[in-house]
Amino acid sequence: MTKSKVYTVKKLTEPQRLDLFLSLAMKTTRSQVQKYIDHGCVLVNGVPAKKTGVMVEHGDKIEYVADEVVVEKKKKALSFPEISIIAETKDYLVIEKPAGILVHPTEAGEQNTLAQWLLKKYPKMKNVGDTPGRPGIVHRLDKDASGLLVIAKNQKQFLALKQQFKDRTIDKEYTVLVYGVLKNNQVKLDFPIARGEQGRMAARPVIGEFRLRHAGVTLDGKDAHSELFVEKKFGRFTLLRVKIYTGRTHQIRVHCFAYGHPVVGDTIYVNKRMVKKGDQKIDRLFLHARKLSFDTLSGERMTFESQLPEELQTYLANLSVNTYL
Repeated sequence: MTKSKVYTVKKLTEPQRLDLFLSLAMKTTRSQVQKYIDHGCVLVNGVPAKKTGVMVEHGDKIEYVADEVVVEKKKKALSFPEISIIAETKDYLVIEKPAGILVHPTEAGEQNTLAQWLLKKYPKMKNVGDTPGRPGIVHRLDKDASGLLVIAKNQKQFLALKQQFKDRTIDKEYTVLVYGVLKNNQVKLDFPIARGEQGRMAARPVIGEFRLRHAGVTLDGKDAHSELFVEKKFGRFTLLRVKIYTGRTHQIRVHCFAYGHPVVGDTIYVNKRMVKKGDQKIDRLFLHARKLSFDTLSGERMTFESQLPEELQTYLANLSVNTYL
């Protein structure tokens, strides 16, 4: 068994193909080098090689990492937090996503996502949906949010749920803690939401101009509707029940920010003047998908509810104590 080893490119007068260099250095075939590269076993100057034809030059460091090391790293990488299955039928899953896990990989190619968990647990769902690598996923929650998601287990259910989201017949409610005290106990927000120059979302009230300082110039926004219901007030904070009727990226966070009441724990849509030095620390969004209703393929209306996670309950308990000291 070949052990891990580093080779330094020397005495080359002109660039050479990686597979040719490594086959000579390791005294093996170029087809075997191809397999090493495909398995992620070859690094060029510390970066995994993506193809055999990459050119190496004098001074480059080529590292071969033994297969068993790569396999062990992948095993460690694919470790998921506990994901609770609230309900399961032959057509759908209702799960409770914990904070800290992405629903699906971004362009960075993250490994520990809900999508990978689904592929590992339900390999037959591989081709369900519209997008490869997102099995049965019809809606999402932000990484640092938690709560209920419905996942389609077959294409028929996927298309039915997708249509319900399009028709806005799926009901979604969230528990959200925001900065500031709302004057009205019920507020409807219809600020259009757009993507700024730096990729962050921004909302602009229909009347007057609004600009998210960190987003740059905003484009024409997409229709977005949210409704806020005050549940409890804690000094400088307000606990809300939020219903959304559209599913725009970061919708609750952007709408609350635009309304002047950013979500506690948000590090993107934040008003630093509202955050005090003595405030409790929180390493996630205080945003939890608490209720979800949809229709099954047989037409039955299903409703699921989720309790506030323990860490958010503790946060509120401490907030309540400190409010009345």
